This record gives sequence, C-alpha cells and structure tokens, in this order.
Amino acid sequence: MLIEWILTTILISLAIYLTVMVFYYKTLLKREKLSNIVVKNTLGDAEVVIRKYQIQLQRALGNIDILSDELNKIRGDTKSLRTRNSQYRLENEKLHQRIKELEGKIEALL
Repeated sequence: MLIEWILTTILISLAIYLTVMVFYYKTLLKREKLSNIVVKNTLGDAEVVIRKYQIQLQRALGNIDILSDELNKIRGDTKSLRTRNSQYRLENEKLHQRIKELEGKIEALL
C-alpha cells in the first residue's frame, strides 16, 4: 500500500511537473514567435529604407555624371576661348605694328 501511494505520488508529481513544463515551453515558444515577427518587420522596414537610400544614391551619382560631363564641356569651351583670345591678341599686335608702320610712312611722306 505504501509503495502504491509513493508510486501514485511520484506519477502525479511527474504529471504536474510535465504539465507545468509544457505550458512553460509553450509560453517560450509564443514569445519566440512574437520576437521573430518583430525581427522580420524590422528587417522589412530596414530593406525599404535601404532601397530608398540606394535609389537616392543612384540618382545622385547620375547627377554627378551629368555635372561632370557639363564641367568637361565647359573646360573644352574655356580652352577654345583661350586659344581664340591668344590668336586675337597676336592679330591685334600685328595690326598695331602695321598701323605704326603706316603712321611712319605717312610722316615720312609729309
């Protein structure tokens, strides 16, 4: 009788312990699932933000390319203007020399 009582007590205690452990792990599982959902949502939001900034970066890089092309065109125009300016200076100096020669000839004739 004592052995049956001890065995019954052990089995009931074991059943209660296992029931408590089942509920404990069930609660842990629910928390873990909620935590996973939060992490997934956070990762989704992070992906959206990353895509947004990636698009902005691509646009900015495109704008930089356009600005670089414009800058190169302006540099070329500046070089050509400098070349033309130096040619005009040479022509202007030649014309001044020619004017001085003609003035000298006019004075010699007078």
